[in-house]
Order: sequence, then structure tokens, then C-alpha cells
Amino acid sequence: MQQFDAGHIIGRAESELYDTRKFTGKSELDKDDFLTLLVTQLQNQDPLNPMDDKEFTSQLAQFSNLEQLQAINKGVSSLSQQTIHQEMVNAANFIGREVRALGDNLSIREDGSVSTMYYALKNEAKNVYMNIFDKDNNIIRTVQLGAQAAGEHEFQWDGKDWKGKELPEGLYYVALAAEGKDGEAIMTQTEVSGRVEGVQYSNGQNYLRLSDGRVVGFNFVKEVVESGTGTDGGQDGSDTGQDGSTDDE
Repeated sequence: MQQFDAGHIIGRAESELYDTRKFTGKSELDKDDFLTLLVTQLQNQDPLNPMDDKEFTSQLAQFSNLEQLQAINKGVSSLSQQTIHQEMVNAANFIGREVRALGDNLSIREDGSVSTMYYALKNEAKNVYMNIFDKDNNIIRTVQLGAQAAGEHEFQWDGKDWKGKELPEGLYYVALAAEGKDGEAIMTQTEVSGRVEGVQYSNGQNYLRLSDGRVVGFNFVKEVVESGTGTDGGQDGSDTGQDGSTDDE
């Protein structure tokens, strides 16, 4: 008698089911296939050498476990959808407020003003570089910020490329690099801020859409500021390490 298990069944039972399945386009066994295989095996067993009671009980237990696992999977999927929906409801409460969140995008607005970037250094840095890219991933400028202390800093870009030309309205991206006194890489983190205009769902995640078109992950929000107070725009570049340092062209 051939050995039977949940993942692989050999012998006549498997052959008969395969002949049926090859016309259906199915690529995986489900619980109906499992039960069909079990019944087919019982129908085609050798009368002189019937299936052992323990073996049959074991197979029924495997079938029961399969049903339970599928039920759990459906329950988890349903719970996940409910969580996403509730998260979106909670995110909607941020509309009209200023938020600060992990992110790497900047925007040049219609009036020419530029959103603010914040960054944090785990350790003191000998050199910090801010590489700015356009939406097509072309590097348009590298700003050398020089030595920086550990902690949080603010970066205000002037919206110009490496030639000093003012760039058009739109979204831009930043890659921050920092090195220590011995040339070692230093862990960094960039943050953005802006006023929330809407909430959108994409690829299993909820995002906050800012008024200038940028989006930030809802789960990446670090700070929410009351409406009207504002954390973005209007900075005068007085913080150490803001744009105005020598560009590395």
C-alpha cells in the first residue's frame, strides 16, 4: 500500500485525479481535492490489504487540520481588512493638520517656495552630503553641508540645480550621506512635513496626501501639529547645516 500524506499522493488515486485536474487549470490542492483523493484511494484500495485504521485516522486528522488552517487564514485576512479600514478612518482625522513623517521627498511649489527636509544623525559627522534627484532619478544637485553634530537638523533647499538655475514646480527626492571622522558611514534618517489634504490606499498601505502632492506613509508619521500652527515653510535657513554651504559640483 502506498503511503498517503497531505502534500503528495502516489498510485492510482493520484493518477486519476491528475487526469481530471489537468483540464481545469488548477495548480494547487485545496480541501476538495484532498477529500476527493481520500475517497478515491478508499475506492481503489486492495480488498486483501485494506488501509490501516491508524493510517486512515491520520489522514482524516490531516484533512481536519487543513480545514482549520484555511479557516484561520480567512479569519486573519478579514481582520487585516478591518484593520486597514479602521486605520484609514483614523488617518482621515489628520486632514487639515500639519504632520511630520519619515520621508525623502521635497516639493517646489507653484509660488517657488520649497518644502523643508529634516534629518537626524546618530553620531557626529565629518561630512554630510545632500544629493537631490528629479522624478526621473537624475541627480540635479549635491549640497555639501560639512561637519555636523549628532542629533536633529533642518535643511532648506533653494530649489536650484548645480548651475544655479531655478527648477520647475514638482516633486524631488533626497538621498542623504554622512561619514564619520574615520570615513565610516553614519546612520541617518530623513523626515518631511506638510499639511494633510487627503488619505489614499495603495498596495495594502494607507498614505497621507499632502497639499503639495507628496505622500507619506500613515505608519511613518512621527508628529501631528494642530491645524493652523504649521511646521513647514517659512524657515529662514538659520539652523546650522542648511543650504548655503558649498556645493560639491
